[in-house]
Amino acid sequence: MKKWVIRLGVILFAMSSVVYIWLGEEMKQGVQPAANGTATYMIVLGAKVKPGGVPSLSLKNRLEEAVKYLKKYPRVKVIVSGGKGEDEDRTEASVMLKYLQDNDIDTNRIVVEDQSTSTYENLLFSKELLPKGTKKITIVSNDFHLKRAKYLAESLGFEVDVVPAKTPKSVELKLTLREKAALLKTYVFGY
Repeated sequence: MKKWVIRLGVILFAMSSVVYIWLGEEMKQGVQPAANGTATYMIVLGAKVKPGGVPSLSLKNRLEEAVKYLKKYPRVKVIVSGGKGEDEDRTEASVMLKYLQDNDIDTNRIVVEDQSTSTYENLLFSKELLPKGTKKITIVSNDFHLKRAKYLAESLGFEVDVVPAKTPKSVELKLTLREKAALLKTYVFGY
């Protein structure tokens, strides 16, 4: 009986290790294909907002990449997507809008989606704001998050390219572990 339990434990540990490594490799593939300005619309996915409307480091990195991209491709329009979490004093989209405006992105290029509370909702609610028939989009998010975001976007009928933002080192381990669990859940159950 004891040997059986040990063997089962070893098998489960080995299987868990393989899945963990596989999910890590899947996440690395999220940063491709790199966006090149061919999509008319870009969606910046929301992330935590600190009190007073201060973007978290993750969100700030996303916004910095979005500004660079929008300045490089002036015909691209952007949807800032993110509602208000229980611990936030304003919507993520409103903070993103202000950041883009403060960095000289014309308000006429910015569409606000401020009802979503998850990555799936970011994409679903943003889709409703796009012109009918829009298939190709660019997604901006942190590198660790892009694989799942692309998977969800493709499930909604989008063709996706990406602009990866760096993940802050201070939260990289926590976010990567959480994202591996979320990616596995997405693969098993959908969104």
